[in-house]
Amino acid sequence: MTAGRLDTGAMLDAVTAAPPAAPPGRRGAPSAVRRAAPRERRAAPVERAGATPALLRPLASYHLLLASTLLLLGLGLVMVFSASSIKSYADTGSSYAIALKQAIYIVLGLPLMYAASRVPVRLWRMAGYPMLLASLALLVLVLVPGVGRNVDGAVRWIALPGQFNLQPSELAKFALALWGADLLVRKKRLLGDWRHLFVPLVPVAGVVLTLVMLEPDMGTTMATTTVVIALLWVVGTPARYFAALIGTLVGAAALLAIVEPYRLARLVTFLDPCSDQHRLDGGFQACQGLLAMGSGGVFGLGLGASREKWAGGLPNAHTDFVFAIIGEELGLLGSLTVLLLFATLVYGGVRVAKRTADPFARLAAAGVTAWLGIQACINIGAVVGLLPITGIPLPLVSYGGSALLLTLAAIGMLLSFARGEPGAPAALAARRGSWRRLLGRGRSRPAPAAGRRGPSRG
Repeated sequence: MTAGRLDTGAMLDAVTAAPPAAPPGRRGAPSAVRRAAPRERRAAPVERAGATPALLRPLASYHLLLASTLLLLGLGLVMVFSASSIKSYADTGSSYAIALKQAIYIVLGLPLMYAASRVPVRLWRMAGYPMLLASLALLVLVLVPGVGRNVDGAVRWIALPGQFNLQPSELAKFALALWGADLLVRKKRLLGDWRHLFVPLVPVAGVVLTLVMLEPDMGTTMATTTVVIALLWVVGTPARYFAALIGTLVGAAALLAIVEPYRLARLVTFLDPCSDQHRLDGGFQACQGLLAMGSGGVFGLGLGASREKWAGGLPNAHTDFVFAIIGEELGLLGSLTVLLLFATLVYGGVRVAKRTADPFARLAAAGVTAWLGIQACINIGAVVGLLPITGIPLPLVSYGGSALLLTLAAIGMLLSFARGEPGAPAALAARRGSWRRLLGRGRSRPAPAAGRRGPSRG
């Protein structure tokens, strides 16, 4: 075959490879292209959203806070039931009495957290002053003879109907964070002067801390102090003033630990709680906690298999020392899981403080996050023998009513601030729109048109 002639074999291959022609009067190929193009355009944004790293999405802080909170609540309820079942049966004849009260607190606290997450920033600013005045009044009232409830030598609770108790110091921590944040934002142009920086924040905080110490409650005093420290750190206190404040607080804490005999005894027994001299005296609780943590090993004895929760074992197993029961029953893996969940909660709070554009929200988020993080560290540090025992509960995990409700309200505030982060409102609106479209598509499906018939065969 010459080069100028047609290659009929190549033409035949091209014809057989081409798609069949559309029937006359119909435009098959162009309409298919038009139908495919929008699908490609719609798929592109989904592909880009799926490729976005999880921590860079607008609602990452919201989801971190919510997930860690719910997981800690669930784990806490299970461990409170396990740690309190023996004591509950001995006191009430039912193994579920204490756990049921904790479940009631959770049922009340979750709607409170949800409602708090919908409160705008301006209302949180307005709530600071009334909450501070209410907490001061309650802190004075709990010290009145006959009003405060004495438990193990400490008057920290006001008895309420239905065997419920109110702990005013828990409200004071939250109120101080809100009031202090609003105060510093209002005085932002004057904070270059150290007198405006510290007054009236430090004197008012001193009054609150003094009332808490009169109960006495050293652990809550330390956790409340961290709120003030966090506010002053985030607002940008000069290093020399900040160092002077920290030095003063450390000196005051040392003085308070020495002047009270039972606190001095705790410091002495803290150094070696399991010695023959202290094991059956002031170091009994600390030593039993260490035994519980050590007997759990890597995987634990099993859920419900704790030996220290029985009579004569670990005191306050479902409150201050619930972390020891976690270590005994769930082992090192369970303990590390709790630490990871608290680290996630603190990380979410720090993200909110860094990403929010509102200065009040930044300060309030920093104060609440410092309170929750430091309180968890104080509790866990006492259980594992790194810190002296102060009698402070583990947030979201230990048994308690007012502490749990106010902690959930504070986390609800963090969720409210997270909903206002850059890009979060648009992401929430898009998610609500997708749910409406999904629900609407499921409810209203078009019925087949009446009279429409298939092609007739003739």
